[in-house]
Amino acid sequence: MDSPVRPRHGLGCLSTPAARCRLRALNLYRERTVMVAKPTHNLPLVFSALVLTMLMSSLGQMIFSTALPTIVGELGGVEHMSWVISAFLTTMTIGMPLSGKLGDMVGRKWLYIGGIGVFVVGSTLGGFAQSMAVLIIGRAIQGFGAGFMMISSQAIIAEVTTSRERGKFMGIMGGVFGLSSVLGPVLGGWFTDGPGWRWGLWMNIPLGLLAMTVCTLVLKLRVGEVSLKRFDALGATTIAITTTCLILMTTWGGSEYAWTSPTILSLAAAVVLGIAATIVVESRADEPLIPIELFKNRNMVLTTGATTVLGLTMFGVLGYMPTYLQMVHTLTPTQAGLMMIPMMVGLIITSTAVGFLIARTGHYKAYPIIGLAITAAALWWMSHLSAQTSLQQLGVEFLVFGIGLGFVQQVLVLIVQNSFPLTLVGTATAANNFFRQIGGALGASLVGSFFIHNMKNELEANLPQAFARMGDAGAAYAQEFAHSGASSLTPSSVSALPDPIREVVLHAYNDGLTPVIALMVPLAIAALLLVLPITEEHLKETIS
Repeated sequence: MDSPVRPRHGLGCLSTPAARCRLRALNLYRERTVMVAKPTHNLPLVFSALVLTMLMSSLGQMIFSTALPTIVGELGGVEHMSWVISAFLTTMTIGMPLSGKLGDMVGRKWLYIGGIGVFVVGSTLGGFAQSMAVLIIGRAIQGFGAGFMMISSQAIIAEVTTSRERGKFMGIMGGVFGLSSVLGPVLGGWFTDGPGWRWGLWMNIPLGLLAMTVCTLVLKLRVGEVSLKRFDALGATTIAITTTCLILMTTWGGSEYAWTSPTILSLAAAVVLGIAATIVVESRADEPLIPIELFKNRNMVLTTGATTVLGLTMFGVLGYMPTYLQMVHTLTPTQAGLMMIPMMVGLIITSTAVGFLIARTGHYKAYPIIGLAITAAALWWMSHLSAQTSLQQLGVEFLVFGIGLGFVQQVLVLIVQNSFPLTLVGTATAANNFFRQIGGALGASLVGSFFIHNMKNELEANLPQAFARMGDAGAAYAQEFAHSGASSLTPSSVSALPDPIREVVLHAYNDGLTPVIALMVPLAIAALLLVLPITEEHLKETIS
């Protein structure tokens, strides 16, 4: 903890009552606005609650990826199916910068607890939904709470630990984030095959109430002194509109609408105008949501660029690899999720080990460089997958990819937090996560668009020859495919196809995804080049 404020020249002699009074006032003001609460936290208990909410918020992004067909079958509304994921993603992305700035202004404790409450309300509403519209509304509420939970949990760690010891805690959180990315599809498949998809929402109710109780009782944080009247409402509006248009554009483009359609072009124009308006508004606001001054910091610019690219590659692979495994290797949804465990193991072990090494040595610059080099190598290796690749080799490739992510993911957040004072940690952390989420949304949508486009081209080029080799039976299958296309294919239906047609389908899915993974290799190398000039600053050993 920093030493008390010393009177500057001209303040007066400390022997006078007025000078001593001014000194006490200065010290009290500093304690209330800059310093965190005295270290009386039950840190293991607090950290357990933070990890639990981090897990809940990140699980929400992926848990329904394997349950959507069942949800649509029960609630109807197939035309709105994508919104079950998109609504959560949109509101979560919007909630991140709001949480960071509000936490810096008014304090994080009740903002964090309130975010958990909003998440529980959304989970309850979605869990009892009897229509697709109500489920989507519940998911949107849930996502907004998740954005507050994710940013607040990372920023609170910055309040209760020093930068030096923070590495090990952020490493564990990085492992939790990786765990949820893999565990989401597994749990979604397990709930769908077992007690029902609604339990993917209902499980958040007791967990959220437990986390709220623990944090209410034991969490003691600083209280901000900035009035909410200075909150950047106009900046929040422009960021929300721009983010929504960007996610809609990348979600709909190439799937529901052609990239050259008026709808997508209009959204693209709105994104460009929104970015320009946001820059103007944020540069003039008294308390900007994403201060332009943050990007005058060299490390902030470099880590944000690398984080955006990392989010694109990570979510691009994780979003479609379960589908690849189901269609090419005819695995069930649960089995496909379980195949991602090597990636989870590599990420968790590496992220945790790197965190402890940083806490011990105080050095961190080498880890993102090593991690992005491994990530690029793993992506290159995965781009050479074929329909004949064994599951054992796939597991090893996923393990290497997870190790690469573990070296870099949370270290970038640590670098950002160490570059700013405590009063800006929430805002800086939120900005960094915001751009990672944007990268993730771009990755999931763009990879999906290219994947589907490549797959359809492969099917159109090779299916006619397969039908011709089968004679009359092939003509019947040709009529069926002409009527329903590839949209009706499932892992079970693919395994039941005749050998010539099945081979074409398997290779179409394989050759549809692997070229897109190859495109991510230069992106990972670009992120590597971005982290090379990062300046390694001394990790702070006081909470200030």
